[in-house]
Parts: sequence; C-alpha cells; structure tokens
Amino acid sequence: MWIKDIKLKNFRNYDNKEIKLHENINVFFGENAQGKTNIIESIFLSSIGKSFRTNKEKELIKFEKEKAIVEINFQKMDREGKIKIEIGEKKQVYLNGIKIKKLSELLGNINIVIFTPDDINIIKGGPQNRRKFLDIMISQLRPNYMHVLTLYKQTVEQRNNYLKQIKLENKPENMLEIWDEKLVEYGTKIFEYRKEFIEKIENKIKDIHKNITQNKENIEITYFSDATTRQNYLKELKSRRKLDIIKGYTTKGIHRDDFIIYINGKEVNIFGSQGQHRTAILSLKLSELQVIYEDIGEYPILLLDDFMSELDEIRRQNFLKNIKDIQVIITCTEKIMLENLNYYLYNVVDGNVIEINK
Repeated sequence: MWIKDIKLKNFRNYDNKEIKLHENINVFFGENAQGKTNIIESIFLSSIGKSFRTNKEKELIKFEKEKAIVEINFQKMDREGKIKIEIGEKKQVYLNGIKIKKLSELLGNINIVIFTPDDINIIKGGPQNRRKFLDIMISQLRPNYMHVLTLYKQTVEQRNNYLKQIKLENKPENMLEIWDEKLVEYGTKIFEYRKEFIEKIENKIKDIHKNITQNKENIEITYFSDATTRQNYLKELKSRRKLDIIKGYTTKGIHRDDFIIYINGKEVNIFGSQGQHRTAILSLKLSELQVIYEDIGEYPILLLDDFMSELDEIRRQNFLKNIKDIQVIITCTEKIMLENLNYYLYNVVDGNVIEINK
C-alpha cells in the first residue's frame, strides 16, 4: 500500500499544490511552521476522516478561503483508489468519485500508523489517550467498531442528561434501565474488539521491545475494563446508580477503559525514564504496524511527524531496521541522511514543496 500523490487546495497554508510521493521513504524537511505537518495531516484526514490536531475542521481551511480540498491517489495490492475530501460549511467525502454516506465507508481504504511527539502522552497521559490509540487502530480494520462506539457515546450522553433530570426534576430512577441495557449491549461489543487487539499487540510487542533494547527490557500490557462480561457490566452500573445521580454523569463503563504498560515489572508511566517512555511508545507503534500487516496482508503507511528529534541515535537506527518495504512519510527540521535506505528528500518552505537531489 502506498500513496502516489496528494493534491491540496486551500488546505492550511497550501494554495494549490500537488505532491508526488515515492513507494519508499519520503523525507520532508524545513523550518517550523512551513507546512510539513500539514502534509501528514492531510493523509491522516483521508484515512480516518478527522484531523489529529484539531476538532474544528474550519481550521483546516486556508485563511479567507471558503473551502479546502484534499485529494489522494493510492495503490493497494489489488486495486487503485482515490479519496477526495471537501471541507466547507460541511464535510463531503468521495471514494473513487462516489460520495459516501457514512464515515465507516472511508475507514480501511488507506491504513496508517502515525507517530507524533504528542504520542508520548499515550504512555504518560490519561486513559483517554490510550483509548484513542486503540480506537484509531481498530476502526481502520473493523469499520463497524466506530459505528458501535458512536452509538455508545450517544447513549452515555443521553443517560447523563437523564441523570441530571432525576436529580433536578425528580424523574423516576427505573427509567435508567433503558439506557443501561443499551450501554451494556454496545459496551460489551466494544470490549470484545479492544480485547482482541490488545491480545494481538501483546503477541508482537515483547519481541519488538527486546529487539529495540538489546534484550535488556521486558514489556507487558494489562487491559482494564468494566465490561468484561454482560453481567458484570450491569452490576457495575446498578451499584453506582446513586453516585451517578449525585454526580450527574456515568462513572462506570467502556468509556473508562485503560491499559497499563509495564517494563521489567514496573509501570512505565510512573517509574520509567524518558528513554523508556520513548522506547515503549516506539514498541507500541511498531506492534500496531505488524498487527495491521497481519490483518490485511500489506503494510500500512507510516507517518512520522517530527519523529527523529524524539530518539537518540541508537533508538533511531534500531527503529529504521524495522521499516523496510513500507512507505514512510517523515517530517523533520533538518536534512537527514539515512544509511543503507532508499529515500527521497523534499524541502518545504512556506507551503512550497521542492523535491531535491541527495
């Protein structure tokens, strides 16, 4: 799988630009705020249907313009494809020239693994960062997952509204059972998806991490959920009902899921060094890469935004050994040399992209 070209019109700081890519490693370098990350964002948008930088899609439109367009031509093992996204008053997505009705129709056409400096928060930050990591990976491979997750979130919001009405308007408590049943129905499905992929990551990450650390570290993942069984989930919701009414929101459920990463038996987010945080996230992302490969039979596209600055030379070289035969898009501030690898360089200056000779 690889992207052949990207066309950007009024997207972020790009007026009207076509960028032709190579199957191997594509390195975009230049000073900050020149438009490097915007290229990666356009690919992510075409894969997931959303930006990884903002929830406000109007920010993607160039200043004083009415509409932004991103168009990507891609090649998979068995077919070619074209994705076009128009963002104006509303967002419209076209797959091979046909307007899609649901976002789930977009998911899985371009598979990606992304690494940004903010991804260290998957390790160091709150559970929502780890859930987001799972959601992005699973939705690419199981498009129905995002549909069920959306239904679950809507049900939580409805339940929370009713909890407030019980507290403020003395509405009957037993009506909560309607939402509880729905939460359990959707939540247990989400749990099964997440459990499946956590197990797949576990099967990959141990060997990957040992390879990166020269067998010095052992990594483990433990997944925590309130929805391990239907009976347990209902029991948790009922036991917290009084507390939920007092607080005005749902305190138990799949929206509280988390996983913890341990290195040599210790929680890395608490006891790990900066280097171990970086190595752990590296192992997690490489595991994601392998899980996607095994599931669809071809490698996803690897997006590395300002990635090289996060690693020392040893970790960088150990990482690069694992990315052969994959299309990689790298952004960085300095022109870099990648030994024994086939790569192409692009200089980005104020929304202008120039391919240069090495």
